[in-house]
Amino acid sequence: MPLSTQAYESLRRRIVRLDLAPGDVLREETLQVEFGIGRTPIREALQRLAREQFVTVIPRRGMFVSSIDVGELSMLYETRAILEPYAARLAAHRGTSAEWSEMAEVIAGADRPGLAPEDLLDVDRRCHELIWSAAGNRFMTDTLDMLYAQSDRVWHMYLAEVADTRHAVDEHREILEGFRAGDADRVAALVEAHVRSFDDQVREAVTSRLPSPLAG
Repeated sequence: MPLSTQAYESLRRRIVRLDLAPGDVLREETLQVEFGIGRTPIREALQRLAREQFVTVIPRRGMFVSSIDVGELSMLYETRAILEPYAARLAAHRGTSAEWSEMAEVIAGADRPGLAPEDLLDVDRRCHELIWSAAGNRFMTDTLDMLYAQSDRVWHMYLAEVADTRHAVDEHREILEGFRAGDADRVAALVEAHVRSFDDQVREAVTSRLPSPLAG
């Protein structure tokens, strides 16, 4: 794996998990020392993060971890609501029994006792990754991977302590049944509902944090 990709994946994970919070400064020199690599791969990683809107570049001021604009949550949802079901349709036609067996193993892992919500979110992500892989369209996969990471970041900001992550995993059990039956219409509808459920939880959490217009 190229050094720039390693740095990109590490930084993106830290941004998503809020180890690097919105507004934190990202200095190339500091990151070079931390990762033990040169300026070019660090710069390439930061440029990629900027293209994906995880990092904001302000001329003459530097690079900062991007904020999460509540007003853009609807755009994030509507984009995923179109692409995720379409990917599921492709996967229903192109996926193999081996891929669905792997998905079943991933879901079964969620039954282990003592799993934290973070662990269950990893199960959810892996299920999505298997669907994207089965869809067989790398351009779509790259886009969906970025969108999921943005959603993951929103989850950590608003839902980490309250979301019913196990319910999301249970939804994948039903989605898997649809894939094994080769029912493209069903899996598309289930995946869309799965994405909508996440959006509904986020909206509820965001609304509960907003001050009442009658306050004061």
